[in-house]
Amino acid sequence: MEPQLLHRVTDGVATVVIHHPAKRNAMTAGMWEALPPLLEGLAADPAVRALVLTGEGGTFCAGADISTLRGSPERAQSLAVLAEEALAAFPKPTLAAIRGHCVGGGSQLAAACDLRFAEEGAFFGVTPAKLGIVYPASSTRRLVTLVGPGTAKYLLFSGELIDSARALRTGLVDEVLPEGELAKRVAEFTRVLTARSQLTQAAAKEFANGRTDRDAYWAEQARTGGDTAEGVAAFLERRQPRFGWTTSG
Repeated sequence: MEPQLLHRVTDGVATVVIHHPAKRNAMTAGMWEALPPLLEGLAADPAVRALVLTGEGGTFCAGADISTLRGSPERAQSLAVLAEEALAAFPKPTLAAIRGHCVGGGSQLAAACDLRFAEEGAFFGVTPAKLGIVYPASSTRRLVTLVGPGTAKYLLFSGELIDSARALRTGLVDEVLPEGELAKRVAEFTRVLTARSQLTQAAAKEFANGRTDRDAYWAEQARTGGDTAEGVAAFLERRQPRFGWTTSG
């Protein structure tokens, strides 16, 4: 099978799989280019309430396919940044499910997700210093936001790998699961996400990502969208809420 991004939608969760096992799921230029339109389609699908990004088999993503950098490294990096930004802008909750190596461009993609769950034994690295590449400013800022300037500089200056325990301590990942438990935990947590209000999630994501100029818009959505009334009613009636507001309109 050619290197590609596979996807499926099940019970409100879109799962995007990086599929290039011959090169530990390294991203080709074509894969970077394919990610934004794929995400655009999934964002517009009202059946999708959350997204999981993962890699085929026992590794998440070993970075960019280095062979694609020979001809035009600037173009390859530009495509990677566009893909990363499209993932960061996805309007619904996103979660990276990480096994094995999450390195280089793989770390860019993981950092662009809202949350990161990793299996014990995973390794993380930000490796442009090994190739003489200037890491993009947007990617650097996102990394600093996650782990702080000290750890970001350690990763960027050295290109060294860190294990899942250190990634958890520094904030690079949110949960570390024992071997064999990652898929179960991701399924469990995404069931929680899909049961919650998309209105709350979408507003919180905007605010957390630094956009704070739409208070009036979100107040209007809360007033007219129905989720607030439904949530209060469900609480008083001691039942599960049936939220109906969607980012897809």
